[in-house]
Amino acid sequence: MPRLSEVLAALDALWPPARAEQWDAVGTVCGDPDAEVSRVLFAVDPVQEIADEAVKLGADLLITHHPLYLRGTTTVAASTFKGRVVHTLIKNDIALHVAHTNADTADPGVSDALAGALDLRVVGPLVPDPTDPDGRRGLGRICELDHPQTLREFAARAAARLPATAQGIRLAGDPETVVRTVAVSGGSGDSLFDQVRAAGVDAFLTADLRHHPASEAVQAASLSPGPLGLVDAAHWATEWPWCEQAAAQLDEISDRHGWDLRVHVSKTVTDPWTAHAASSLPSPATTLPGSAARAPLDSDDSSGAPN
Repeated sequence: MPRLSEVLAALDALWPPARAEQWDAVGTVCGDPDAEVSRVLFAVDPVQEIADEAVKLGADLLITHHPLYLRGTTTVAASTFKGRVVHTLIKNDIALHVAHTNADTADPGVSDALAGALDLRVVGPLVPDPTDPDGRRGLGRICELDHPQTLREFAARAAARLPATAQGIRLAGDPETVVRTVAVSGGSGDSLFDQVRAAGVDAFLTADLRHHPASEAVQAASLSPGPLGLVDAAHWATEWPWCEQAAAQLDEISDRHGWDLRVHVSKTVTDPWTAHAASSLPSPATTLPGSAARAPLDSDDSSGAPN
């Protein structure tokens, strides 16, 4: 069995910490470098449910996409929820390692996994990494569909192929717009609208879209040669596919080195939203003379659990 330090060296080669954003907190949070590793668990969030799952699984290493201490701390007391996670892991000899923005921009990265989940062909990065001579690394991805779909159909495709959450899938724009090219960005993506517009794609799939940036993007697109459709999924759902991709990468490294690691992906839904209540009131538009309500999406916005 490899030592933790050997596994961490392999992970740092996949997702170099130096490529993380300056504000980010990536790398190893806890763990003995000399401890042996036989079982690894991948997850999006380092929350208590995941720490408990790692204990139950008998994992020696937990790898998460999101940092536990993004803004630093002055305590790891078990009376705090983050401190409780640390105590749970250390008491059970489980190391915690984080790959966040260094995994976002990697090749392959988080958005490659998102594109793969939707069977999209990746053309290149949305925001290229200027230090990559091959032009493959960077934030987000520009993709092509295997065949044209309406925005409504593409949103339903996302609902069917991404793991189910309480939010489901929201869309903005004309549902009948034809989509041939898409920009995707796992996680929060409404800071990328300038790059999305410059890419000239038909739609943008991401998460955490806020009212004003989304509204402005749709209005600005109405004055351009082609409209821009927005497809907004849950943050956790857009990043969970990376766990499967990353697990496969570590599996390949384990096989190459003869480590015989047992690598697992958590299927626990850690999206913070737990239920969705649809309004039973009519749209205000239906009460105004000469107006019409916006058409609903012909999908239940749900899918099966991750598999």
